[in-house]
Amino acid sequence: MKQKQGLIITLGLLTAVAPFSIDTYLPAFTVISRDLQTDISYVAYSLTSFFIGISLGQALCGPLLDRFGRKKPLLIGLSLYVLAAIACASVQSVNWLIAIRFLLALGGCVGMVASRAVVRDLFTPQEMAGVLSTLMLIMGVSPIIAPTIGGYISEVAGWRYIFGFLALVGVTLIMLVLRYLPESKPADPSISLKPARILKDYGTVLKEPIFSIHSLVAGMASGSMFSYIAGSPFVFMKLHNLSQTEYGWAFGFNACGMILGSQVNRFWLKRAKSEEILKKISAFQWITALLLIMGTVLNLFNAMGLLSIMFIYLFFHGFISPNAAATALFPFKRYAGSASALLGCIQMLIGAAASGLVSYFHNGTALPMVVGMALSSTLGYFLLISPKLARRNLQPVSGS
Repeated sequence: MKQKQGLIITLGLLTAVAPFSIDTYLPAFTVISRDLQTDISYVAYSLTSFFIGISLGQALCGPLLDRFGRKKPLLIGLSLYVLAAIACASVQSVNWLIAIRFLLALGGCVGMVASRAVVRDLFTPQEMAGVLSTLMLIMGVSPIIAPTIGGYISEVAGWRYIFGFLALVGVTLIMLVLRYLPESKPADPSISLKPARILKDYGTVLKEPIFSIHSLVAGMASGSMFSYIAGSPFVFMKLHNLSQTEYGWAFGFNACGMILGSQVNRFWLKRAKSEEILKKISAFQWITALLLIMGTVLNLFNAMGLLSIMFIYLFFHGFISPNAAATALFPFKRYAGSASALLGCIQMLIGAAASGLVSYFHNGTALPMVVGMALSSTLGYFLLISPKLARRNLQPVSGS
């Protein structure tokens, strides 16, 4: 039992490494911009480079996880993460911060892909959604504690020590992987690493409508989340005058909504299928997003009002993300690593685009953030009610 608990905790922490790498330095955006003598919107581009790094990295590491097993590529990726975190602590310009955050993402993304692939290796479809909800619980703790930790480190020691702390996190993850993570899929020499073959395998995955639609739904969920992440430092600290520490608590409060949703989802899965839950909850989140836009345009929200509706919005996110991911991955077994990588790549590409657009359209109001969130929710909901999806049954793909 202790070994299984250690496995679940390790998988959860590996899943959380990317959001933790984001959330710890969000409260320091204003300090970083001042220290590096640049505008806060340029610091936000280090988020975009991170998302791009995660997207491309997942596309590269998926086939490696299928070819060489789960463990060896994971340990190499975590080692790169540690080195990049140390490098981030020593940058002297925002351009170097943007570039090295890209490398940090390349290392950290292996944990995200490997954790989903291991879940696919070891659990049944219905168990997968429940386990992914548990991983979301662990991952959800990240935005509660990470901004608070990051804000405290920044105020007491300086923002550079945040990245020293992330290097320590990476070392801890390496130790946990060595202790608790089994090799759930042995190396398979028959899986080719030739670019043409990799592209063909990805094409096979994308041709499955269950995957393509649900991966886009998961991507839209990421788009809404990263619109919030990119815009919230300015909205709460500049428009609503919260301090770094207060912003950390506010960010954590909203993350509690996501955690609550993911845990309610675990119990609901005992009575309903993932696809049923997904459609119902997406409709509710879409309505919430429309209310968010209306309130922003009419200037109805103070800080507490905005926090409250964000809490509800992220509560629904706690249902959507694990159910969309579990449904997308179910048709594939042999190429679970590639399917997991492609899913993560789609999520992060959409997230990168959303965060980049929020930064690009920065106009001194909360509107770019809430429009990004609402647009993502709208597209996700209409994908789920598409006639193409309604004609498909959830079943494994032959030979996958």
